[in-house]
Amino acid sequence: MADALAKRRRGGGRAGNAARRGHAVIEQMPWRLPVNLDRPTEPLDEAGIAALHDGAMRILEEIGVAFLNPEALEIFRAAGCRVEGELVRMDRDFVMEMVGKAPSSFTLTPRNPDRKLVIGENYILFGNVSSPPNYWDMEIGRKVPGTREQCANLLKLTQYFNCIHFAGGYPVEPVDLHASIRHLDVLFDKLTLTDKVMHAYSLGPERVEDVMEMVRIAGGLSHEEFEATPRMYTNINSTSPLKHDHPMIDGCLRLIRRGQAVIVSPFTLAGAMAPVTMAGAVAQSLAEALCAIALFQYVRPGCPCAIGTFTSNVDMKSGAPAFGTPEYMRATQMTGQMARFYGLPLRSSGVCAANVPDGQAMWETSNSLWAAVQSGTNMVYHAAGWLEGGLIASPEKFIMDCELLQQIQRYLEPATFATGPDEIALEAIREVGQSGHFFGIQHTQDRYTTAFYQPFLSDWKNFEAWQADGAVWTPERAHRMFKEIIASFEPPAMDPAIREELTAFVDRRKAEGGAPTDF
Repeated sequence: MADALAKRRRGGGRAGNAARRGHAVIEQMPWRLPVNLDRPTEPLDEAGIAALHDGAMRILEEIGVAFLNPEALEIFRAAGCRVEGELVRMDRDFVMEMVGKAPSSFTLTPRNPDRKLVIGENYILFGNVSSPPNYWDMEIGRKVPGTREQCANLLKLTQYFNCIHFAGGYPVEPVDLHASIRHLDVLFDKLTLTDKVMHAYSLGPERVEDVMEMVRIAGGLSHEEFEATPRMYTNINSTSPLKHDHPMIDGCLRLIRRGQAVIVSPFTLAGAMAPVTMAGAVAQSLAEALCAIALFQYVRPGCPCAIGTFTSNVDMKSGAPAFGTPEYMRATQMTGQMARFYGLPLRSSGVCAANVPDGQAMWETSNSLWAAVQSGTNMVYHAAGWLEGGLIASPEKFIMDCELLQQIQRYLEPATFATGPDEIALEAIREVGQSGHFFGIQHTQDRYTTAFYQPFLSDWKNFEAWQADGAVWTPERAHRMFKEIIASFEPPAMDPAIREELTAFVDRRKAEGGAPTDF
């Protein structure tokens, strides 16, 4: 009976699932899954790959990783690993056998199947900023703790922009909601304001189970349908150096047992939580990720897993994290080589250390995003809206980043390097010859509207024209655009019966007390 009801609701819910919105505030590129056809940048030779792999394996064999999760310790013990208290050492043959069971690519199918993602192969996909506790915009003019309204507005941007492919964690932490029920309200907002792939924080069993159930309800799925293919994912960080905590491993185990995806992203800052050398930091990061992936593959062979990199450096003068640095770029490229060596999809990030959406914010973010392209990254976290090393979310920065993401997507289009007769354009060159110009000839007239990238935010007027138009700086233009998008936003369609069921679930779980806050 329940399965029949789920199928009936799914059919109704998908009938109008194409994204809807009000008037077009901007002309943006259509929804697509970008394919990265560039050859990856590979700073390591074969000896370098072998050295990093051997370093990671020796860390696991000789030094070990602490797992603060008793269930994980029992699983490792049953697998024949050496377990001493909370410290686990494992042989490289075991690690490589388990990692070899992970798929090199997998799909994620949200409530709108038209938003289905392929994680792996040559795809590069972008997600919104996730998890900052603070918010900044030009109207407020200062850093403030996040609220549910601000979180919802950033979710609307997540839905609005076609260059954003998945909804990561909370785009800003809504601290006006009590921690015990925050996940319920935010997931309700995410599932009703967007129809893109969802994320669950692995912060206690109640949160993970609640999110899985809400994603299942929103998709109009039976339990069997939910578990038949990945519908959502979690991302966990190791507690560097060389430690995995209890709730994150617990959440991953719950998700993989129900067929959902896991990304393991060590947060290794060279000079603080990892060696000051980038090779040492990357080797440690690999060890921390691979041991967790080995655990998950032992429990459920073939479960969808990706390896993440978040290796950067600290400012040795202040100890503050630095992002978008040359070292960050090289570490990302190196990890990309190793991900291909292990046959795993790769996650990296679009990050900066800047405090406001200024020039520093954009050059550091550009460095990190182009490092993602160069490394063969498949999922780019925090691709839009990140400031202050992940402590601030900003709608202006979100929109400025989306301009950059669109430019990257345009750069990756095959048309930008096509070399057919129409592109070589010998007849056009012959027609113009040694005098005149190409503006008026038919070859140009046939192509001028689509030949080049057209920005929605960049201002290409000369100084005098820009000044006459009000001398509006880029963040100000982004702020105006943000206000227009929010004012005209319409959420994607959802079957009223599904929305009612989601509401009832949230109300019931709130009445039960939600989730403990002492995970």
